[in-house]
Amino acid sequence: MDILYRSTRNDSVTATASEAILKGLAEDGGLFVPDRIPLLDKSLKELAGMSYKEVAYEIMKLYFTDFTEEELKHCIHNAYDTKFDTSEIAPVIGEKSPYFLELFHGSTIAFKDMALSILPYLMITSARKNKAENEIVILTATSGDTGKAALAGFAEVEGTKIVVFYPKNGVSPIQEKQMLTQKGANTHVVGIHGNFDDAQTGVKNIFNDKEFEQLMNQNGYQFSSANSINIGRLIPQVVYYVYAYAQLLSREEITHGEKINFVVPTGNFGNILAGYYAKEMGLPIHKLICASNDNKVLFDFFKTGTYDRNREFVLTTSPSMDILISSNLERLIYKTAGNSASINAQLMNQLSKEGIYEISHDMKQELTDFYGNYASEQETAESILNLYKSNGYIMDTHTAVAYSVYSKYVEETKDQSKAVIVSTASPYKFTRSVMDAIDPGYDSLSDFALVDELEKISGVKIPQAIEEIRSAKILHDTICDKSEMKDAVKAFLKLQ
Repeated sequence: MDILYRSTRNDSVTATASEAILKGLAEDGGLFVPDRIPLLDKSLKELAGMSYKEVAYEIMKLYFTDFTEEELKHCIHNAYDTKFDTSEIAPVIGEKSPYFLELFHGSTIAFKDMALSILPYLMITSARKNKAENEIVILTATSGDTGKAALAGFAEVEGTKIVVFYPKNGVSPIQEKQMLTQKGANTHVVGIHGNFDDAQTGVKNIFNDKEFEQLMNQNGYQFSSANSINIGRLIPQVVYYVYAYAQLLSREEITHGEKINFVVPTGNFGNILAGYYAKEMGLPIHKLICASNDNKVLFDFFKTGTYDRNREFVLTTSPSMDILISSNLERLIYKTAGNSASINAQLMNQLSKEGIYEISHDMKQELTDFYGNYASEQETAESILNLYKSNGYIMDTHTAVAYSVYSKYVEETKDQSKAVIVSTASPYKFTRSVMDAIDPGYDSLSDFALVDELEKISGVKIPQAIEEIRSAKILHDTICDKSEMKDAVKAFLKLQ
C-alpha cells in the first residue's frame, strides 16, 4: 500500500513521495510527514549481510512508494559511489562501546553528504515523474555543512539552480571557504548579516511568498529545498541508523534484538528525528540521546515541555548546532499530538508570534524515547583532549558535544546499554577549535598549517575536500542584510 505525505499543519493537504520531494515545503508552511511509519520488512539478520546501498534500497523503498525499483536503485547507485572514501560509506569505529558512526566520508566531509548525495537524483526523478516543466531553484539556509553539501550535490545538475544563504561570521573558516570556492554556473552563495535562524526564517518567508511564487512561475522557475525540511533529505538519513545496527550485529558486538542507544549532536533536529523514524520502524533502539551545545533550547524543551527561543544566541565552536529554531522538531510535535495538524499549527503559530510554546502533559509523555542534555564550550574542549589522550582518536567539536553529553547520561542514569555516537563531521572541518582543545600552543598557526599539524598527530590523511580548497579561488562574494534575501534571489535569477 502506497504511503502518502501530509502537511503537519493541514490534514487535507496530501502528496505522493515524489510530489513532496519536489515541493520541499507544503503550501501552508507545514512539513510533509508520511501518513504512517512503515515497519522493516527484512530481518535484522538479513540486513546485517547487506552493503550500504542494499540497506538504503530496503529502507527507501518503504517510504518512496511511487518510485519504481529501477528509479530508486539508479538514485542510490549514483549517490553512494566513489564520492565516498570508504566502501562502507558509513563505518562504525571502535572495538567497544561507545562506538563512533562516522558520517563524514563523503565529498564535503560532513554528515550532510549522506542525504545530499542522493537528493539531486531523487529530485530530478521526481520532476520527470510529475512532468515538471519549470527549472527547479533550490533555496537553502545553512549553519555550515548543508550549504557545501547541497552546492556540491546540485552543481551543474541540468534543470536546477541553487542559492545558499549562510550567516556571515557564523561558520568555521573551512566551512566558509568550501562554500565560497564552489564551482558551477548554477550555484550562488550569499552571506547574510544575521545568524542561522535569520537565514532559515528568511528562506521560509520566501517559500511562503505567493506573489514571488507567481513571479517565479511566470519566468519558468519553481522553488524547492535541500534543507532537512525536505522529506527527500530526511528519509535517506534513516538508512545509516539501520546500517550501523546491522554492522554491530554482523561483527557480533551486539546480540540479535539487543537495544542500543544513539547519541546525536543536534541542531535542526533532522538527524535525530531520522533515528526516531528508525526506532518506529522496529530498529531496537533504547534511547535517542539529544546533545546540545550552549544553545540548549532542545535540552530545556525535553526537560520542561516548553520550547522557548527567546534567549541569547550563542556563537560556539560547534556552529552547525548554533540554532534556536529547530525546524524538524515540528514533525515530532505533530506525532506527539496524535498526528493532529490543528494542534501543531496552533503551536507553530505561537512560536512564530511569541517565540514560545508549551506542549500538553500527554504530549510530553510521548517523548520518553528521548533524553536531552548539553555540553558547555569547556566540556566540549575537554572531551576532545581526553579522548585523544586516552586512545589517540580525534573527533570534531560537534561529535565532542555528543561524547560529553553521553558521559552525563551514563552518570545520571547508570544505563549500561551499548551506545553509538553519531559523528557528524571530520575534525579537519573544524581544525582550529579541535587543535586549540588539544594544545592552545597551536594558536599562532594559520588554518592550513593547523591542517598539516592535525595530520601529523592523528595519522589520518588530509581529506581531498580540504586539499582542494587550499589554493582555490573565491568565486562567491555576495553579502546582504537579512531583509534583502529575496532581492538577492531575484538578482541571481535576473527577475524584474
